[in-house]
Amino acid sequence: MNMFKKSKADSVKTYLAAIPEERKEEILFLHDFIQKTSPNLKPHFAYNMLGYGSFLWRNYKGEQIAWPTIALANQKNYISLYVSATDNGEYLAEKNKEKLGKVNVGKSCIRFKKLKDLNLHALKSVIKKAAKNPGLILTEKDTKKK
Repeated sequence: MNMFKKSKADSVKTYLAAIPEERKEEILFLHDFIQKTSPNLKPHFAYNMLGYGSFLWRNYKGEQIAWPTIALANQKNYISLYVSATDNGEYLAEKNKEKLGKVNVGKSCIRFKKLKDLNLHALKSVIKKAAKNPGLILTEKDTKKK
């Protein structure tokens, strides 16, 4: 099951073309911002969202997959940035939530309605750190044999 909002897109180009006008400027800005911040994180379409860079990860089925280091998704009521990276055993997004602005932060997800609510300086730092140390924290569930 894919937990991300279903998209009819099948590439970066078609995903960006399908963004509603009221969000297009913000998504395009973030798409460029991520690439300029860490040019080594190459953009690609993955799991119904835009991915930047990737690392190998074993999913809940035990399959080894390429998972995006950073991902950007247009959701129904907000924009999501997923940061799949850690620093000293803590998720980067969660560790920096106080610095990221007027946003809602989960372990690796940063959610916001308007770009102006996001502290871009703090996000730039998070993206640069993520590019250097991508990955997710293994849980007991992740390590069980299927």
